[in-house]
Amino acid sequence: MRFVKGHGTGNDFVILPDADGELDLSPELVRALCHRGTGIGADGVLRVVLTAAEPAAAGDSAAARWFMDYRNADGSIAEMCGNGIRVFARYLVDAGYAAPGRLVIATRAGLRAVEVPAGGDVTVEMGPPELAAGPVPVTVAGREFAAVPVSMGNPHAVCFADDLDPAGLARLDLRAPAYPAAAFPEGVNVEVVVPAPDGVAMRVFERGVGETASCGTGACAVAVAWAARNGDGPPAEVEVDLPGGRLTVGWRESTVLLSGPAVLVSDGVLRPDWLRAAGGFGPAAPAGERRPSVVGAG
Repeated sequence: MRFVKGHGTGNDFVILPDADGELDLSPELVRALCHRGTGIGADGVLRVVLTAAEPAAAGDSAAARWFMDYRNADGSIAEMCGNGIRVFARYLVDAGYAAPGRLVIATRAGLRAVEVPAGGDVTVEMGPPELAAGPVPVTVAGREFAAVPVSMGNPHAVCFADDLDPAGLARLDLRAPAYPAAAFPEGVNVEVVVPAPDGVAMRVFERGVGETASCGTGACAVAVAWAARNGDGPPAEVEVDLPGGRLTVGWRESTVLLSGPAVLVSDGVLRPDWLRAAGGFGPAAPAGERRPSVVGAG
């Protein structure tokens, strides 16, 4: 099995080319691939498959040639990944599957348009955000926050820590946030946010992964919640600093634009004996199935 390793501001992925949809990834194999001690190591897996060959993408093949099948590090299926889709698009151009310019990619959260120049940052149209009507109590590091629920195709709980600066944020223990299951029945990504000189700084605990160096959908959710809180948008532009680097978010009337680096690091081949030991391939999940994400797994 061939693979490519890539990242977007430190949020890293194993990319599996599978144009004809021949690979049936089991959760066990995804976990083995993403394990940082005994596998390749990553926050998630991006399977690159033609929409015509993927039942989960049925109906999108006329508008988008490629489908991003994204799996969290714990093997669960996720709807969307903002850093992942930029890396996915950079791979398509680098591999010669698409020309530089505007691409449309199918995801479980719907179609996403991506602008991929020959070099430099990649920008994706993330679609319109959905802000919930009221706050939800979320506990992080023993502190309860009135979190702002925002959906970017996947769920987020944005927690503003106004009494902290970026240095204080860096010292915060982000492990195992607690939230009401009724509010987030499929799990939630939790962001803690503080003001920064050029915008905001954040850290994120991703469902199905644990804390990550960056989260593209999380940066979008944070920027939208920040702008709405300040009465600034849309339109609004927010610079978001994460442990892995900076992302730029533009909130528009009909969509949110996410811009940042997408870096391909290495190419490789997985050895057959390792694949056998890792469990090989399991049965394909039924089209449209969502495995529950485990908050706290990493």
